[in-house]
Amino acid sequence: MTDHPPPVPAWLDRFRAAAPHLTVPSVLEPPDGEARAAAVLILFGEGPEGPDILLTERAATLAAHAGQPAFPGGRIDPEDDGPVGAALREAWEEAGVRPAGVDVMATLPELYLPHSRHLVTPVAAWWREPSDIAPGHPGEVAMVARVPIAELVDPANRLTVRHPSGLRFGPAFRVRGMLVWGFTAGLLTQVLDAGGWNRPWNADHVEDLPSEVLDLAARD
Repeated sequence: MTDHPPPVPAWLDRFRAAAPHLTVPSVLEPPDGEARAAAVLILFGEGPEGPDILLTERAATLAAHAGQPAFPGGRIDPEDDGPVGAALREAWEEAGVRPAGVDVMATLPELYLPHSRHLVTPVAAWWREPSDIAPGHPGEVAMVARVPIAELVDPANRLTVRHPSGLRFGPAFRVRGMLVWGFTAGLLTQVLDAGGWNRPWNADHVEDLPSEVLDLAARD
């Protein structure tokens, strides 16, 4: 008798249908020849606390995006064979996610990050056979966490963050000891909307970015 891998669960059906057409939070088109190709992995799992998404926190010692929560990911290397290979490789290196236990569902539309000049392809996947996770290289990753979707959409964990200049950076999440903001929070919000999981929250709850976050961001 042949064992068949468990199918992608029904709670992901709505997201799977919407993912290829997702409106990602892009602000500019990359100038010709300027963008550096990168990929991130949006990894859905089902743990003891229900459906979840894997997030990492970058090490505070990094020169770029230090201390920021993020999806596993990085630049696409020539040997990666595209964004899917890069996203799976980075998730293995950063968090210990075994590629053999992951089923890719879709690649989302590319988005350009003008600050870092990266053209990023988000790759959405189902964690069919979860592996033990832990930070990879200690100089790159400080923490990894499977964050329940229920925790992400809890209105008590949602806020808008503001720079001292008065500029608002849009939605943010305070989960598992992390303040998720910026690009990751914007993409995560779109993902939660696409899956039909988002709940109403008070966007007028505005907090200033903590000084330690500003100090780390100033390195970029």
